[in-house]
Amino acid sequence: MQADTAQTVLESSTNLSTGYARIAAGLLQGLGVYLLHLAVVSKAWPATSPLLFLPLLMACVLLPVLLISGLGHLQGRKLAAWLALAALAVVAFALHDAWRNAGAPGYAGPEGQVRLPSALVSVFSAAFCFIAHSMVKAGAQDERWLASYATYFETAWKLFIQCAFSAMFVGATWAMLALGSELFMLVKLSFLHTLLGKAWFIAPVMCFAFACAMHITDVRPAIVRGIRTLLLVLMSWLLPVTVLLLGGFLCTLPFTGLDALWKTGHATAVLLGADAMLVVLINAAYQNGEVERSVAPLVRLAARVGAMLLLPVMAIAVYALALRVGDYGWSSDRIIAAACLLVGTFYAVGYAFGAWRRDAWLPTLATTNVGAACLVLAVLFALFTPLADPARISVNSQMARLESGAVKADKFDYEYLRFEGARYGRAALESLKLAGGPDGPQKRAGAAAALATDYRSWRAPAEMAVAVDISTNLAVWPQGSRLPDGFPLRSWTARNLHGALAPRCLREQGAHCDAFLLDLTGDGKPEVVVVGTELSDSSAVLGEQGGKWEQVGSLPYALAGCAPLLAKLKAGEVRAVAKPMMDLEVGGQRIVANPTRLERTKLCSATPEPLPH
Repeated sequence: MQADTAQTVLESSTNLSTGYARIAAGLLQGLGVYLLHLAVVSKAWPATSPLLFLPLLMACVLLPVLLISGLGHLQGRKLAAWLALAALAVVAFALHDAWRNAGAPGYAGPEGQVRLPSALVSVFSAAFCFIAHSMVKAGAQDERWLASYATYFETAWKLFIQCAFSAMFVGATWAMLALGSELFMLVKLSFLHTLLGKAWFIAPVMCFAFACAMHITDVRPAIVRGIRTLLLVLMSWLLPVTVLLLGGFLCTLPFTGLDALWKTGHATAVLLGADAMLVVLINAAYQNGEVERSVAPLVRLAARVGAMLLLPVMAIAVYALALRVGDYGWSSDRIIAAACLLVGTFYAVGYAFGAWRRDAWLPTLATTNVGAACLVLAVLFALFTPLADPARISVNSQMARLESGAVKADKFDYEYLRFEGARYGRAALESLKLAGGPDGPQKRAGAAAALATDYRSWRAPAEMAVAVDISTNLAVWPQGSRLPDGFPLRSWTARNLHGALAPRCLREQGAHCDAFLLDLTGDGKPEVVVVGTELSDSSAVLGEQGGKWEQVGSLPYALAGCAPLLAKLKAGEVRAVAKPMMDLEVGGQRIVANPTRLERTKLCSATPEPLPH
């Protein structure tokens, strides 16, 4: 009895000292975040040095979380060694991100200070640290390089729930402080409201809250385990429905064919999402591999069938990506999709092999999951270092297509190199400025225009920049009218349209619109008002500016597909009306004023509102 009491006191003392260490780590993290924020605001070093600022920022955000989680589970030397390796990986990702994006439009401020790391690097660096940290903690717990699958399962899920609930606790803390601030403001006390606007207060408090939540969830493993079990059981019952839907989809393909799938342009992404969902739900049913008897027979059957369905889903996804690459070459998105397909195929093969074995229930799932985790770490390290930088590979692919004639110089998307090719794309554009040969003038002009552009006109894939012949897409009204001389019928691309705001007939072959000639600018020359014929389509005003036709305005979405108004437009019951409210000119700059009453006007109502005076 005395021994048990002594052991309890020792554990309590250990937990208390670990808690103090975690809180100290959280406060130091908050201090580091504040100092970096201060450097950005004051435009001082190290914010003016991207190659230093980004690694510091990434390390300050990620490494303290690993330290807080590792305290009490990893011995001092092992924890220090692991943090050093994690720091090398995080710094490598951040350095490469800063180097490849140096000089990118919008990446640095007017004084050269860096805003934030790219979203992909931020998200996948956190994923890399999560997977690696879970494996390191599991290995330390089992005291061997490769832990048992049950230990991997327990460690990874505990860390996931800890981080999720700690983030929720931080949000709740902020909400509590905001509420307190409003309460004090009711009695004219603004001290808390002022504090919530100070970075030196917010950063340490939020990091302190996160560290406290991580410690509390760590010393209460039974609560975490109960939440995990409930979550996985609920998710496992989604597996039969998912398998039924995915199986039904695969069964319809022999009758519908694959053409409709290819025309979507995002078949690979959807199939990858279905594959990821199926893998997660199968694992929700399998858990640590020791709960087979407690799993309902229907869920066990669904897990086995779902494991078999992964292979055909991945085969279709690989084929879809191969067709896209064959037609349009590699892009950064397609390279990342290919990396995901590599991991997904690994899962599919491993799960399918286990599904066909009858000696046990999915006996290869544990080995496949551990192998896939190692593969994900390797793939992430390759993608976010120079080894397999998607921007470098995609730029080389697009330049090879241009040089081989697979894509003509006048159809080539030079802006892709400028805005999505990182430093590799800008270097390629500089080389194109010196291009010779028959297409040399077009290449030089396209490269120079792209380098001089600060904003991408339409962030669309390269294949969407191909011009559409709209000669058969437009019906000109009133009947017998014709489009203005010089109106282009083939040059409406990303460079003179507002992307998704433009009607489909200007972007897609075979879509139909009605075109009306109206002088909306008062210069004596008609603009072309293009109105979609479907309710989900949009409308646009096309005008000539500086000798070039482009989209100069848009109309409300409600106009497209409104039969009464379209009938009156076709009958000629339309005129240009001056705006009811004049604009402002402030210091030579024009500011458009829109009356709020017009926003409530029901365009397609039976009795339209009168024009305001």
